[in-house]
Amino acid sequence: MDRAEKREFVSELNEVFKASGSVVVASYSGVTVAQMNDLRSKMRASGGTVKVAKNRLAKIALQGTESEKINNLFKGQTLICYADDPMTAPKIASDFAKTNDKLVIIGGAMGSTSLDAEGVKALATLPSLDELRARLVGMIQTPATRIAGVVQAPAAQLARLFSAYATKDEAA
Repeated sequence: MDRAEKREFVSELNEVFKASGSVVVASYSGVTVAQMNDLRSKMRASGGTVKVAKNRLAKIALQGTESEKINNLFKGQTLICYADDPMTAPKIASDFAKTNDKLVIIGGAMGSTSLDAEGVKALATLPSLDELRARLVGMIQTPATRIAGVVQAPAAQLARLFSAYATKDEAA
């Protein structure tokens, strides 16, 4: 890379650190090209991105962002996973790390909050935004069906009561 490419890369990475919902930093020593392509395709399918960045350039790109606290994570062979949805990058990276022991999650950031490896794994277990929306819709619909059932129940009871009186009067 010449200086102009490095400046452009640093400015792109700086925008990534400012705009992303979450950033995961992982060590990828020993990961094969095929495995890396698999990780990239999974991340891309979910709306995220995986980049291998030189540590020195990543530390420069972190300056002036909320995630500046994670610059100590960039040691050795590191990659970054990021996405607009805060749950996407941790979830995909953690799932991939479960099946591939060569990818080791070091930490990450979500806004101004820096996360250690356990924090990233805990974030990965949380439901995504779409799952939360589905749960909320389900919770809203459930009381409506219950209300309809409760409203219909007294009418049904009254109908049974009138029916019982009618059969009683006919029998008498």
